[in-house]
Formats: sequence, structure tokens, C-alpha cells
Amino acid sequence: MTTLIDSRAREAIRSLEGYRPGKPIEEVQRELGLRDVIKLASNENALGPSPKALAALRRATAQLHRYPDATCAALKAKLARRFKLDPSWFIVGNGSDELLVLALRAFVDPGDEVLVAEPTFLIYALQAKAAGARVVTVKSERLRYDLPRMRAAATPQTKLVFIANPDNPTGTYVTTKELEAFLEGLPAQTVVVVDEAYYEFVQAADYPQTVRYLEDHPLLITRSFSKAYGLAGLRVGYGLARPSLIRAMDAVREPFNVNSLAQAAACAALDDTSFLAKTRRMTEDGRRYLSRELGRLGLDVVPSVTNFLLVKMGPKAADVAQRLLRRGVIVREMRAWKLDGFIRVTIGTMPENRRFVQALKEVTGSDPVSQSRGS
Repeated sequence: MTTLIDSRAREAIRSLEGYRPGKPIEEVQRELGLRDVIKLASNENALGPSPKALAALRRATAQLHRYPDATCAALKAKLARRFKLDPSWFIVGNGSDELLVLALRAFVDPGDEVLVAEPTFLIYALQAKAAGARVVTVKSERLRYDLPRMRAAATPQTKLVFIANPDNPTGTYVTTKELEAFLEGLPAQTVVVVDEAYYEFVQAADYPQTVRYLEDHPLLITRSFSKAYGLAGLRVGYGLARPSLIRAMDAVREPFNVNSLAQAAACAALDDTSFLAKTRRMTEDGRRYLSRELGRLGLDVVPSVTNFLLVKMGPKAADVAQRLLRRGVIVREMRAWKLDGFIRVTIGTMPENRRFVQALKEVTGSDPVSQSRGS
């Protein structure tokens, strides 16, 4: 169903289709009358929030009648100690998504170019178009960012480049060598946004440590507490950049953009190293299990360094996703990314992973038990 946008709306947004997130569990329960539903569609942490974050939340509720700290000073100070930088190098947002929008507000005038890959996180192009920018798209090569082609596409009009590393929805990543070659000699006015929402999951030795490039390049690094730290419902993320870039983004930031509960939970989550280690172990074990089992079903799985897998299902991918939904298993069907024939599945707890595999066998006819029942 298409919703008409009022003719008085800005011309840049009249043809935009809003971002459609994965279905929440409650919606599926309500629509299909199901009780037992698992969500493997939005790359959330299946373990839930950090226990230390939950304790901090409970303490913070006593001050809900007060406005939050507009500067997020405590969280910035903790991040500054961790990265050995001054707090002026940090900005905190209502999720790292807000930081992407703030970068567009701060650095892009209508008509400027914004360079993105395809496929990648849909918000980049959507919000760039909403800002009135001209979006230049470079197709990925074998579901990996083609940075040489993106570098060649950069012009004196390119004001912003978005690089998701690792990428969503593919789970692939850009290497240190590739990123360094891309950054060398970029137009002086170009700001490069490296979105590292899945940073904490990556164990690859050639994955770039982008913080070391901050002083020499106009670079903005964004990270999230929604994934590995399990705080998706609170919406909090942070960015690192030169203070001059941070000041530009602060100038267009809404006051009190990060609520007090999110700030308290994020501070505590950073200290919960045992929870982060447990999350990584669960993710690595689940990724191995799912890759193996999906391979046994003859399915192609894109090698991933994240907490999700992109799976090639073929022409019936959309139907498979719907049939899984009717069994109470929510996955992401990928046509919105122009990835017809693919689904994306989040790595869950091992019981959730097993349930997904069993449901997939049933809906694809690959399970001997389901075949004998005629399903």
C-alpha cells in the first residue's frame, strides 16, 4: 500500500519510501495469532542487555524528572579514556543512525554529491536524498565494497562518502590496505563516514583500526551500542572525529538528543567486558553452526564477520521468508536492497539457531520428517 505524501512536502522527499525495519515480535504475534516467536531479522543481541547496564538503568530511573545531560559528559569522558583522546573528539547520538543524519546536516548542501555503495545500509541513500543531495552509487563487486571504483567516482563535488565496515547487509568488510588506498588523495572537501556498527564482532587481522587515521584525514567513525552491547531499545551510539568536525555536527544536533537512561546504560555497558566476551563467543559459535547447516542444505552463505548471515535462497526467497514467519521465525527478506533471492538471518542463541534451521528444512522440503508428513 502506497501512502501519498502531501504536495506541500519538500520536493526532495516526495518520492522517498521510508525505511522499513524488521517486524517486531509483538506485531507477528498479533497478526498471526502466535505465542512463540523468535526474531532473527534485525541483528540484535540475542543475549539481551548487559547485566551491568540493567543495574545502571534501575539506578537512573530515580532521576527521570530531570532533563538528561545535554553534553553526555560522563559517557564522553569514559570513551576518551578508552581511546586516549580528548572528549572534544566525540559526539553521542540517538543511535549511530542519528550521527549519520547529523553528518548530512553539517556537511552537505542541496545539490552536493554523496557517494554510497550498493548494496549497503539503506539509510545512507535515503537520508542523503532527503537532504537534497545527489546520490552517486557504485555497485559492489561480489558483495564486497569496490573501493577503487568508489575512489574513481569521487569528484570535487563529493562532500560525503559512506562506508559500512563491516557492511550491512552482506557481512563483508573492507581491509586495512583497501581503506588506506581509498583515503589517500581524496578531494579536500570530502568527509568519509566509516560506519562501524558491527565493529565489536570483527576478529579479522586485516580489519582496519580506523582511529589511527583520524588526525590525518577528515574522517568520522560511528559506532553503536545497539548490537554487541544489547541496547537497541535505548538508541545510543557515538562518533569519533577531529574536534572541528565534531563542532560542526554539534551545531546541528538537537538538545537533549540522548536520554538519561541511555547514557547511564552505555557507560555501564562499556565496563561489562565479560558480557561482551560472552556475546562474541555466542556469535562465533552460532556463525559456525549456521554456516555449516546451511551449507549442508546446499545454500550459499556469504562469509561474514558480523552477527548475521546473508543467505542465497533463489527465486523463492520471499516465499520462504513468509513461510518461516508463519512458523514464528522472523528473518529479513532482501528485495529492498535489490538482493532478490536472498534472506538475512541474525545469529541467535543456539536454541534459536536450531529452530531456524529446522523451520527452514520444513518450508523448503529438505527435512525428511516434514517430507514424510507431506508438508
